[in-house]
Amino acid sequence: MSEPTSGPGLSATSAGPINPQDLDDRWFRAVANYTYDWESWHDALGRVVWVNTAVERITGYSPRDCLAMADYPLPLVAPADRSKVTAALASALRRTAGEDVEFRCPHRQGEVRWLSMAWQPMYHDGSYLGFRTSTRDVTDRHNLREQLRIHAEHLEQLVQERTARLRQLEQRQRQMEKLAALGQLAAGVAHEINNPLAGIRNAFQLIRSELPPDSEQVELIELVDREIERISSIILQMYQLYRPQSAASTDFCIAQTVREVAYLLEAAARKRNVSLAFTADDDAAVVRLPEGEVKQILYNLIRNAIQASADGDAVHIRLQRRGEAVEVSVQDRGPGIPAEIASRIFEPFFTTKQGRGDTGMGLGLSVSQSLIEAMGGRIDVAAGAGKGSRFTAVFPAQFNAAEPTSLD
Repeated sequence: MSEPTSGPGLSATSAGPINPQDLDDRWFRAVANYTYDWESWHDALGRVVWVNTAVERITGYSPRDCLAMADYPLPLVAPADRSKVTAALASALRRTAGEDVEFRCPHRQGEVRWLSMAWQPMYHDGSYLGFRTSTRDVTDRHNLREQLRIHAEHLEQLVQERTARLRQLEQRQRQMEKLAALGQLAAGVAHEINNPLAGIRNAFQLIRSELPPDSEQVELIELVDREIERISSIILQMYQLYRPQSAASTDFCIAQTVREVAYLLEAAARKRNVSLAFTADDDAAVVRLPEGEVKQILYNLIRNAIQASADGDAVHIRLQRRGEAVEVSVQDRGPGIPAEIASRIFEPFFTTKQGRGDTGMGLGLSVSQSLIEAMGGRIDVAAGAGKGSRFTAVFPAQFNAAEPTSLD
């Protein structure tokens, strides 16, 4: 479309003030043509009659291309947004005014831009001439708005994560307070119970030594001895819920330690017809940790896996070195852990084994978690109802603990 520069009423060399009475349609057309926004004029039937040159900058199509389009401006609109533009044009034909209808416009060179269209009716001496549309490139504004939306979603996610983390910390704090109270109680009574218990056990051993091997009382004395051992084990577990200091650290091969623990549990596994399978990615990995506590943690995890397994199942134990950490995972194919109780499995005295012959005190996982966290490690759990369970003990490769505290 030509750009008028001179003629009656419009002179490029005019000097002095312009008399408004000298202005004709070409002045107004020039104003519209040099408008930065994409301008279109439509007649009373909605047919396009004029488009300014800004359309080429925004879309890559010339005014001549636009005037040749049968259903202008829809070919310039992304297919997904054409319904919005069609509705806006229908509203303009009803002689209404509107604005801020945003749509995407694929540029002729391939780039997609976001545009915003406004429209209003045009009159001359009271007669309706049609309507004009003014379309502005709002790509930068839309991108900024999208970035703000993404940023807001990210902030919301961070808030949710921090809130969940705070809840976990609060729950952990309550659990630690409970453990501390239980541990302090256990530490206070352990000495008083342990010494007389040892005396009772020694007395029964003396009685047994006086009985002939075929005596009917030997079996009863052995039963008493086993129950005394069980009481001693429970006292020790309760005591270990709260320990001012960890046992001393030593250098040892953790793969060998895992094998030793698995060997100790072989009899329990055979009794349930469960097999133990151990693999080590680094069979020579040496760590500096309290070995006795590492053994107790692994013993509790492997024993739990055996007890959760069905007849003929296998428990898989795997050792991996990951940077400055060593991971020992214990995988079973048991019933798994329902989601509604997953958050409680580390609570003291909580057990999922009610009504079974191997029911314990519900202290194994609590003790294991306390011991490993004291080393700077953790226990990760992957379990779901009916999907088996995988407990992974993540140990630091090195932990310098203080001297151990005696139970006595």
